Amino acid sequence: MKTSFTTLGCPAWDLETIITRGSALGFDGVDFRGLQNDIDITQLPAFTTDIVATRTRFADAGLQVCGISSSLKVCDDRALETNVEEAQRTIPVAAALGCETLRVFGGGDPQRHTRQEMADIGQQTMLRVLDLDGAAQFKWVFETHDHWIQSADCKLLLDRIAAAEFGALWDMGHTSRVGGEDPADSLAALGDRVFYLHVKDAVYDTAHEHAMNDGWRYVPPGTGQLPIGRALQLMQGQGYEGYVMFEHEKRWHAELEEPEEIFPLFLQWFKRLAL
Repeated sequence: MKTSFTTLGCPAWDLETIITRGSALGFDGVDFRGLQNDIDITQLPAFTTDIVATRTRFADAGLQVCGISSSLKVCDDRALETNVEEAQRTIPVAAALGCETLRVFGGGDPQRHTRQEMADIGQQTMLRVLDLDGAAQFKWVFETHDHWIQSADCKLLLDRIAAAEFGALWDMGHTSRVGGEDPADSLAALGDRVFYLHVKDAVYDTAHEHAMNDGWRYVPPGTGQLPIGRALQLMQGQGYEGYVMFEHEKRWHAELEEPEEIFPLFLQWFKRLAL
């Protein structure tokens, strides 16, 4: 398996810092969810007019742009055109960077639609997206996130969208912490459609000042209560050789450790797993 980090974890770093420090630490890849003050990289000069130079800088550093995490919400019927427009912007950027994977959200409105109806909307949206020029060269992965955390619900989308380019991004923390699922049960439902992995760890600590609304707070990988190590071993047993992305959400949780501190801890923990 290969290691990567999200730019959510280093919101203060500029592009040069991302490249030099990511390479020096020994990461294999970077997943872009914004750059400094901009959450959408597709309209920034480094990813438009200067994109050839940007790709060269990554290549020279031995670092791969392994993913772009978009804001598409494919099960939201009111966002169809917005979703298609963002996909159209993202495809040429990802292609120019040699990127392999594009993340989308499920989203949708459970107050207006049943789960099955939202899955139908997701199918219609992804058929539009996958029909765009250049779309078929990527893996499009929807994250176990928001209304799509229970693996049985995720299977509704996977069953409707049989295209080889479409699969799941298994956020192992979400299915266990929020979904209450054992990793073996999650993987049994998602099956061989898992194309990408997010990991982060947490402890249930309701009294802590930084506890989230559900009582959990994030801690360094391997020091918490989430079965992420076991989940990774299950993926190894399934033959997974793709990226394990450390989703350190510093952008959303300012109290979390600085990337200079937490990124090495993730890599040390991952190395100890000997996957």
